[in-house]
Formats: sequence, structure tokens, C-alpha cells
Amino acid sequence: MSRTRLVTLSLLAGLLSGAALAGGFTLGSPTLQAGKPMPALHEFNGFGCKGDNQAPVLQWQGAPAGTRSFAVTVYDPDAPTGSGWWHWLVVNLPDNATQVDARALPAGALQTRTDYGSSGFGGACPPQGDAPHRYQFTVWALDTPTLPLDANASGALVGYMLRQHALGKAELTATYQRPRSE
Repeated sequence: MSRTRLVTLSLLAGLLSGAALAGGFTLGSPTLQAGKPMPALHEFNGFGCKGDNQAPVLQWQGAPAGTRSFAVTVYDPDAPTGSGWWHWLVVNLPDNATQVDARALPAGALQTRTDYGSSGFGGACPPQGDAPHRYQFTVWALDTPTLPLDANASGALVGYMLRQHALGKAELTATYQRPRSE
């Protein structure tokens, strides 16, 4: 067998074993169900939306071995911006965390700037009459205890850093739609 083929097979085996390690990594929430509409309490309050803007509690288990910290993101790929919409970005959650609750973030956790222009959770607020938007709630298991970011970091920068340090991720996608007229 050629050296190139052995290296390729070795790389594939490494990727597959990493995927297997992340296979048991799951994300859930007391108020969200995968593929189902979110309750209005998670709707933004502003930009014409009138929700409670409450971040859902997110809970996870089965993180990959070697996890040194976690991050949480909420992203709407259906936003009519050409680049989606970042609703929540939390980094530097400790390696022993198993949930995130915006009302009681652990010491050292950092919320960065959303596409609303400020840090912290910004709820769903799709345009009236749009088809349901998908909201991707993701917990990331990272190979580093902290990311070198500050509260002004954009979603694009956070996303880049997460992909550079991800050992695995677990995702829950919920939907939200505003009626044509309120």
C-alpha cells in the first residue's frame, strides 16, 4: 500500500473516531422541541416584535473527551440579510458546565455582540408574513479553556474561532413565525 494511501486512511480513521466521540453529545431545553415552533416568550421585544425576549435554558450531556470549555450560539440562517442573523453568542463556559441559563451565567462566561448590536440574548423576530424561520441552538465543545474575544466580537469572528477549536457540537433547531399582521 502506498504511503499516500496509508496517510489518507489514517486521517479518515481519525476523523471517524472524532465523529464517534461527538455522537453522544446532545442538547435539550425545557421550553424548546426540535423542529417545533418556539413559544412567544423567546420572541424579541423591539424591531416591531412584542415578545418577552427570554433566553431558553439549554442543557447538554455527552461532551467529547478533552473538552476544556463550551460555547453556545443561536443563529437564524433564514434571516433576509444574505448572511443570517446571530441571536446569542456565549463563550468561555467552564468545562464542567452542563447547561446555560442567561439569568445566571457562570463566572468567566462572556456574551458577545449579536446582530441586534449588543451582547446578550436577542430573541426571534422574523419579518411578518415570512415562512417559519429556523433557529439553530448549538452548544460547542472546545479544546481550549477560553477564546481570546471581547464583548464587541462579531458573530462572524466568534464563528471562526469556534470552528478552529471545536471538538464537537450538539444542535437543536426550533422554528418561529410571526403572523402577517399583529
